[in-house]
Amino acid sequence: MEKVKSYLRRPMFVFVVLFFVIAIPLCTLPINLFPGEIVFKSGLMTVPEQAPLSLAYFIGLGYDEADMVHIESFRLLPQSYFLAFFFLFGFPGLAAYRVHLANEKRRRMN
Repeated sequence: MEKVKSYLRRPMFVFVVLFFVIAIPLCTLPINLFPGEIVFKSGLMTVPEQAPLSLAYFIGLGYDEADMVHIESFRLLPQSYFLAFFFLFGFPGLAAYRVHLANEKRRRMN
């Protein structure tokens, strides 16, 4: 138990572990959190439509080829990049900073 506590007192360890804990589900499961745009093509007409997308779609996970019959392309909107950055780096960064502050407080007390 003491070994686990010593690891949890390292800010970089906390950052890396939380990064992967958040990134793995976002990149492997079809969780449609991020605003995006899907371009449908039917004959000569292309129609863009806004829809929530998952990061897993860009890796090739979470959809069937049959679902992509009339879809020409899909992309994330600019606010989605901010949201993905916040999820992947913001939360782990805040937790790591919190661990750093707790370590500093502990050092000042001793």
